[in-house]
Amino acid sequence: MLTISAAEVDQALTFPALVETLRTAFRDGAVQPVRHHHAIERPDGAASTLLLMPAWTDFNAAGSSANGHIGVKIVTVSPDNNAIGKPAVMGLYLLLDGVTGEPEALIDGQRLTQWRTACASALAASYLARKDASRLLVIGAGALSSFLAKAHSAIRPIKSVRIWNRTPANAEKVAAALRAEGLPANVAGDLETELGEADIVSSATISTTPLIKGALLKPGTHVDLVGGFTPEMRESDDDAIVRARVYVDTRAGATKEAGDIVQPLASGLLKPEAIVADLHELARGEKQGRQSDSEITLFKSVGAALEDLAAGIAVYKALSVRQ
Repeated sequence: MLTISAAEVDQALTFPALVETLRTAFRDGAVQPVRHHHAIERPDGAASTLLLMPAWTDFNAAGSSANGHIGVKIVTVSPDNNAIGKPAVMGLYLLLDGVTGEPEALIDGQRLTQWRTACASALAASYLARKDASRLLVIGAGALSSFLAKAHSAIRPIKSVRIWNRTPANAEKVAAALRAEGLPANVAGDLETELGEADIVSSATISTTPLIKGALLKPGTHVDLVGGFTPEMRESDDDAIVRARVYVDTRAGATKEAGDIVQPLASGLLKPEAIVADLHELARGEKQGRQSDSEITLFKSVGAALEDLAAGIAVYKALSVRQ
């Protein structure tokens, strides 16, 4: 069994290749049971959460048991970790042979998640962002922000990357790191002004107050919502939902977990049938993506175990060849 570090994940993957890997994965499908949530109570301090996200090759759909895999992402969320200088979210990905069940790889879960999440957004943008989209606004300066900038830049001719964060110093750290890798990144100024100038707005925050005001978006903008992962979190306002054609990564996940979708559905502002497509339908050509250069599109992702499985297999194959 390979033990694969974050640095080795970075060596194994490229953004253009992983986007195409995910396109194939959403087209072909996989078995994805509902993720498991377990609360771990402690006598002192906040409870931790254990998340289990399994998936495996759909052998029936594939028509063959050859080269199949089983995978499970194991994630813990321990809020008190921040007080001792450790990340609140920890994770590992376990990849198994689909026929024998033999362990194949244990992969750094945080890094795998960063890669697959950013590339899922880029996959959606390949259908939804204008072909000439050149100005990218990234909202949030967390660990995912640089991955989003690089993933979107891999599939569109991005000439300007603007990073906005409530703390400008944090945005500058991200921008400086991106510049060191050759991307044209700078700190964003006034958020409202930036929203009116961006071709792609990619947001990765845990805000419960919408940061993206739909009234400010120019025609042709693509909005990529990544951060909010509970029904209480929301990154875009009602105007954004009203003005946009709405897409999701998976209908089952987004309509239950994502405040940007759950809240408008609950209020009646967004009808279930108004969600144009998910990534499965786009990848299979069953539904259309962007239809004009003037329309506004909005994509909401909450993550899917299929993405972890596809990325995990890609990492394992790349590194096992080098062994």
